[in-house]
Amino acid sequence: MEVVPGSTFALPVVLRFVDVAVDALAEAREEIDALNVYPVPDGDTGTNMFLTMSAARDAVREVTGPAGDGATLPVALAAFSRGALMGARGNSGVILSEMLGAIARRLASAGPEEEQASVMADALHRATEASYAAVGTPVEGTMLTVLRAASDAALLTVGSGRTPSREVFSAAAAAAREALRHTPEQLRTLAEAGVVDAGGRGITVILDAAETVLTGRRPSPVKGPIGTHHIPIPARTDHLEDDLTPDGPAYEVMYLLDADDARIPRLRAALRPLGDSLVVVGGEGLWNVHVHVDDVGAAIEAGIEAGRPHRVRVTHFADQIARQHARQHPGRVPERRHGHRSGRRVVAVSAGPGLAGLFEGAGAVVVEGGPGRRPSTGQLLEAIMGCGACEVVVLPNDPDSVRVARIAASTAENDPAVEGDIRVAVIPTQAQVQGLAALAVHEPGRSFDQDVLEMTATSRHARHGAVTIAARQAMTMAGPCEPGDVLGVVAGDFVIVGDDLDEVAAAVVERLLAPGGELVTVVAGSGAEGAHAPGRTLDAASLAERCGAQTERRHPGVDVVVYDGGQERYPLLLSVE
Repeated sequence: MEVVPGSTFALPVVLRFVDVAVDALAEAREEIDALNVYPVPDGDTGTNMFLTMSAARDAVREVTGPAGDGATLPVALAAFSRGALMGARGNSGVILSEMLGAIARRLASAGPEEEQASVMADALHRATEASYAAVGTPVEGTMLTVLRAASDAALLTVGSGRTPSREVFSAAAAAAREALRHTPEQLRTLAEAGVVDAGGRGITVILDAAETVLTGRRPSPVKGPIGTHHIPIPARTDHLEDDLTPDGPAYEVMYLLDADDARIPRLRAALRPLGDSLVVVGGEGLWNVHVHVDDVGAAIEAGIEAGRPHRVRVTHFADQIARQHARQHPGRVPERRHGHRSGRRVVAVSAGPGLAGLFEGAGAVVVEGGPGRRPSTGQLLEAIMGCGACEVVVLPNDPDSVRVARIAASTAENDPAVEGDIRVAVIPTQAQVQGLAALAVHEPGRSFDQDVLEMTATSRHARHGAVTIAARQAMTMAGPCEPGDVLGVVAGDFVIVGDDLDEVAAAVVERLLAPGGELVTVVAGSGAEGAHAPGRTLDAASLAERCGAQTERRHPGVDVVVYDGGQERYPLLLSVE
């Protein structure tokens, strides 16, 4: 990837980095989880860092839009910082959110006269200082050490003279990898387990992503005597609970806190004697609090005295470590099949209120989303975990949501905090009507595998199309279009350009019915798309009724159903089964 001088802080480059970093953490998640032996061997550091970065990415994409041009750089960076803070999970995730926030704030404040290399080095330095300050008792040999080595290298590089920004990142990433190799020399727990620090490994993944984006080079993997293999958690079968109980506090407590900034020093003072791994990050009235304690009530009460705690999350380490041990050593520990979970549920992404009603009426848990409004990994994960089922089928119903759904499914199945086993299957539905078709054949009485197979086959056999109105000038498979033109969509491709809604709708139906079919489904949109066509009144409900009636006249042997979907962008969604 060639970088134009002066473009380091351009929004497209920042968005590219965010995407690459999220993908890299997703790929390294299991490896990092396996390295997690400090401060508690609960095997979730990789997952927590991935979810934190993913939440930041989702937040910035929400304000910039799918094309990446819906916001200025300062607005995007502010959303990125807040997204990381709101979505941070675990000790590593909370520290990472403070790092990302400090970097984002420094980049947003950069003046036009400042050299970008110096700004970036200073951003890494401020991230290091902020992270050390946020941790109650900093420990060397952790992600803090790795970040400090990176920032020191960055400052040294710019101190040697005029330096391109990409060289600052290269030096920082190389120093981080070298510091990671030496973490076992600084932390006895790591040396005894034969691993490098998990959080530090996550930092190298993120810095490597930055180097890749700016230079096009993929950094060399970390080398040395320390491996990155799965770590068995010591346990004796006769005294399992005693062996799996951490030496420190028994619970991890996390919550978001609405509080005046002036109250935070007092909060830290109240939490510090309760346990360890204290991290409080944030600012401007919103904070993320993390601490390991024995007295959960006291930790939450301290938050109540400071402000308003919400999204409280409590994890019992002994249970979490036991489940992690069971996954790494099948057969060694009796598993509690499904724990408190039971039954099977379907989670469906809905693009409109009418569609949500259809999905909910069929028994699905609905997550709002759709074209241009992809749900976040966290939203889907919350729906999967919150439905209480031990078997979950996810219908993303949009191409952009399929990958997010798969990440959420993998995270749920591998989350050590899950109470019992959970199986999650993602059916890669590309359209809302495919999701409706799959849900129509859902049968909880079947085996899970058979149910997923039937739903998948039905969704694939549902040919789908749509009618929309062009918002801007573009080139399509059917030729050029102008704002206000009516576009016919088949299987995700624009195949018809016209000027009459009814004619284009009829043409799409004919293409979908060409190979045959027994059922045509017509879903009416919200009608707001008329704003793209000056002077045109768009009544999506009437359009859907006319389309359905015309289809019945032309194809008397075909059943037609018309629904009110309420989706945006598309006056009509169509399918043939």
